[in-house]
Amino acid sequence: MNVILRLTLLPALFLCFSSCQKKIADAPPSAASSLAELPAPELKRMADDKYGIAIDQYVVIEEKIKRNQFLSDILSAHDVAYPKVDAMARKSKEVFDVRKMKAGNPYILLKNDQAQVDYFIYEINKADYVVYDLRNEVEVNMGRKPTFTMEQEASGVIYSSLYETIQQNELDVNLASLLENIYGWSLDFFHTQKGDWFKVIYDEEFVEGQSMGIKTIKSAVFHHAEKDFYAFYFDENGQTGFYDENGQSLRKAFLRAPLQYSRISSGFSYKRFHPILKRYRPHLGVDYAAPKGTPIRSVGDGVVVAAAYTRGNGRYVKVRHNSVYATQYLHMSGFAKGVKSGTAVKQGDIIGYVGSTGLATGPHLCFRFWKNGRQVNPRVIDAPPVEPILHENENLYAALRDEMKSRLEAIPLEKEENTYAAK
Repeated sequence: MNVILRLTLLPALFLCFSSCQKKIADAPPSAASSLAELPAPELKRMADDKYGIAIDQYVVIEEKIKRNQFLSDILSAHDVAYPKVDAMARKSKEVFDVRKMKAGNPYILLKNDQAQVDYFIYEINKADYVVYDLRNEVEVNMGRKPTFTMEQEASGVIYSSLYETIQQNELDVNLASLLENIYGWSLDFFHTQKGDWFKVIYDEEFVEGQSMGIKTIKSAVFHHAEKDFYAFYFDENGQTGFYDENGQSLRKAFLRAPLQYSRISSGFSYKRFHPILKRYRPHLGVDYAAPKGTPIRSVGDGVVVAAAYTRGNGRYVKVRHNSVYATQYLHMSGFAKGVKSGTAVKQGDIIGYVGSTGLATGPHLCFRFWKNGRQVNPRVIDAPPVEPILHENENLYAALRDEMKSRLEAIPLEKEENTYAAK
């Protein structure tokens, strides 16, 4: 495995850090080693002011929400009167709905020297929290812990699939999804080959030494079929996107596939033996085998013209994208919330879920594509791209591209043929 960390964008609190570069094999992707560089008084101040409160002045009780436990259950056990709890719930509505407190999430009670609860703090996630000030009139405020970003560089060689490679390299599994989203218009991830490889530079956000996940992919290169596919993130007059070496947008009118992490079980054919009807007939679509409930995405912007059921198609959705193109998604287990005839959808919106309704032997999606009223093979359609970099931004983009391309080329590429062969 080959992952390199480099400290980059930090809030003022962390400006004292020196730039660092470490291989993940030597140190895991954690902010802990960087935090350890801070002097002890600074670490204590950070801990004491974690919620904007000098908590060292209080008795601190830290617990987690239990299953079927409500706010009133927690506070009544600490002698908080019901009228105060009711005021908390009412005043909280515009900030955070207390009914959305989740079992397993942490909460903190801060008690004064009279053993009275002055503050109740609920952690929504690793970074965001809500503070209930009970000292006088109830006040409710949302807060966020100090976070910082570490730039990371990763590479991997594919021997099975992109997703499995990401897992085997112990990278954030969301990296596979993000790369598929970036290259979804230009690369067919169902036809990746052994020996294909990728390199990527991305920002990862941390809070209290724990990863909050990937924040932004800054650049990537994916090697497939003896060709390098580059992607550079660029902000063009407030509109962000990914562009190739020539400044052409990687975004196109249609995604390559309506599913992620699945396999093609049957291709487009004018003569295929139907497993249920037991006879040869045209199969003018592509079947994607996937577990029941797998989200199905609209491959392009458009309007739903049908969300219905037939004996052969089962539950299906048909989307008209414009006067030329339309797509259809068959055998769904169910439609996504709000999807019906007349619903406007955007590229990537979830419109339904994989199932086996209609004439289907198992859970899969039959995906069909129309061009000018005629069904065509969706895997060979040449989707039109969106606009390239504006002429006025070409020099700025070229400078960014050259810098990021040089950095990508410098990332070592891991070689683990023997490791994979042994598995």
